[in-house]
Amino acid sequence: MAVKRILCAFLFCWTIVLAKGGVAGADSDRTVENSTPQEVVDGMMIKAGRGLANMTTGWLEFPKQIYTTSKEDGTAMGIFIGPLKGLGMTVVRTIAGVGEFATFYCAYPGFYDPFFDPAYVWQKE
Repeated sequence: MAVKRILCAFLFCWTIVLAKGGVAGADSDRTVENSTPQEVVDGMMIKAGRGLANMTTGWLEFPKQIYTTSKEDGTAMGIFIGPLKGLGMTVVRTIAGVGEFATFYCAYPGFYDPFFDPAYVWQKE
């Protein structure tokens, strides 16, 4: 039963991420072909670092979502809905981090852009 709830929360959050546009700050003019080798390597390293950071700090989404929901929607919503949002976003951010780290060599999405916005858990939305 708990696995089913976690899966539903994950799918819900992933749907929200895709509905918001999915790609954060995609620059359609930059490609691997029209960039210098140093820019390509820099993009790869930034993407790998971002993936590693999101893999290791994804759990911070749990308290962040509780706080954010409490601040925006009130204490009661923060207590009851915040943990659900936090659990979902923890899973989404951690999986996105794994994806970015595993595919750091690919210039997708955009030119080594983050999978979703904000790129790191500690940034404001």
